[in-house]
Amino acid sequence: MYTTAVLGNFTILFIVKREPSLHGPMFYFLCMLAVTDLVMSTSTLPKMLSIFWFNSREIDFSACLTQMYFIHCFSEMESGILVAMAFDRYVAICHPLRYSMTLTNSVVAKIGMAVVLRNGILALPYPFLARRWPYCRTNIIPHSYCVHIAVVKLACADIRISSYYGLFDLFSVIGMDVFFIAVSYTQILRAIFRLPTKDARLKTFRTCISHLCAILALYIPDFFSSLTHRFVHNVPLHSLILITSVYLLVPPVLHPIIYGLRTKQIRGRLLQLFTHRET
Repeated sequence: MYTTAVLGNFTILFIVKREPSLHGPMFYFLCMLAVTDLVMSTSTLPKMLSIFWFNSREIDFSACLTQMYFIHCFSEMESGILVAMAFDRYVAICHPLRYSMTLTNSVVAKIGMAVVLRNGILALPYPFLARRWPYCRTNIIPHSYCVHIAVVKLACADIRISSYYGLFDLFSVIGMDVFFIAVSYTQILRAIFRLPTKDARLKTFRTCISHLCAILALYIPDFFSSLTHRFVHNVPLHSLILITSVYLLVPPVLHPIIYGLRTKQIRGRLLQLFTHRET
């Protein structure tokens, strides 16, 4: 899965860079998503593989906190990029004549910078909160990576601040992103249903399928993992570990597959690379 994620996302970046016709807002956002997937995978998967292959079950506390920061920062960055892609679909479908004027390269760059700054800042409290607690019991977490709530549960102190901040971050960032995506798709569906023919409605809706699949691949495991950690105490531990691993493993694998298969321009360029034919 890690190999598929790395090869798939690098392929997306390579194709978009090499093909001038793909130099547009939707594909710039797709490249941001690919970079985010690569960073998130690489911050967790090599260590996970070393645990399984070489029984390397230890990690320095500073390295654990660094990994924690990257996990929270880049998982939420993915969410922000999906909001940007929802905005892209909204403008393309609801205001097609203003698309090129609305989503200029400057606007795309500002959106990308806003996503990076928002999540880079909001993820900072996680390692700082984890570092301030005293740890006097076991130092073993039942996970293959340093997720914030699992680490702070080992502390010999009242960790409600960490738990409350995690919930605040979850609902203010992910919840807000889901809200904006829902608003965008409400407007998109209204525009689609106004189209005169069924074929036109289906053709327009198909342009959103890749994005919708990417949303489901990210948000369902994210919400399930976060809420299960905090509120459900009778879930078997191996099931909980599997859920949290799926949350980090699956989206970076699925995103390049979804967009590679569903996006005609990328699929066509990929076939050209394999068949060595020029357009």
